[in-house]
Amino acid sequence: MSFSYETMISRNLGFVDEAEQKRLAESSVFVCGVGGMGGGTLQSLVRAGICKFEIADFDSFEVSNLNRQVFATLDTLGHNKVLATKAALLKINPQCEIRTHGGEWTEKLDEILDRCKVVVNGMDDVVAGLYLYRRAKVKNATVIDAYTSPLPSVTSVHPEARRPEERLGYPTVGVPLHEITDEMVQTCKLREIEYVLTHSSSATAVHLEIASEMFAGQRPRMSFAPMVITTGNLMAFEVIRTILGRDSKGMERGYFFNPWKIRIEKHCNPIVAFFMKFIVRHFLKRFLKQEALPC
Repeated sequence: MSFSYETMISRNLGFVDEAEQKRLAESSVFVCGVGGMGGGTLQSLVRAGICKFEIADFDSFEVSNLNRQVFATLDTLGHNKVLATKAALLKINPQCEIRTHGGEWTEKLDEILDRCKVVVNGMDDVVAGLYLYRRAKVKNATVIDAYTSPLPSVTSVHPEARRPEERLGYPTVGVPLHEITDEMVQTCKLREIEYVLTHSSSATAVHLEIASEMFAGQRPRMSFAPMVITTGNLMAFEVIRTILGRDSKGMERGYFFNPWKIRIEKHCNPIVAFFMKFIVRHFLKRFLKQEALPC
């Protein structure tokens, strides 16, 4: 059967109208990191009818990716993620325009952001993420992201919104990237975990003894297909909302979706959060077996 874009997207109509579908088709999205969340987001976006993408990754697919990454298959093991993902996307919509980038994407970021005003952060590199957010603010681009959390989550950081490093109290605020130390990176990770545990029920979604071994470096990081792919779809919704101009202001804090308890969890009010933070820090101090956490 021959491919027809109009036929492919015909069942989208009703969720979006024809003018909105046209806007989706003409929009450009940058997805940085095409593994778990990034790959899940991409799959939904291309099926939603978005036709212009720039994708970046420096890694190759491996066996451990099969449990959650939608473009990891026996046929793509050992293959460059960006090239394998591009090939898979073109098998869904051969009319897609896809620019690919490897690890050098940071050198081209300003050019990419001139073309793409919506960005999906699918990385777990703290320093690269800080750079992405800082340049997105300058270039007036929106960054769709998720917390490092065992519950699906999503954030949408518009250009005028505070950067995560500012909102979460990272020690990197105002620090040039080349001056960021490993200790600062670890503190950034702890600050994010602290926020996640303060404002969601994430601690109840994992086996803590296994999580403790992970933090001790005794086992790889936990990841689970329903959580990762659901997160990717939440991110895809935020991309579409941003492109269509549907109100998503105030989403820089985002929300968590707890599928085990079937509820949406948003940030606590400031008074509750103030007291919860002390409880969480005490828990983390014992859990991570550290003498002290940075204040």
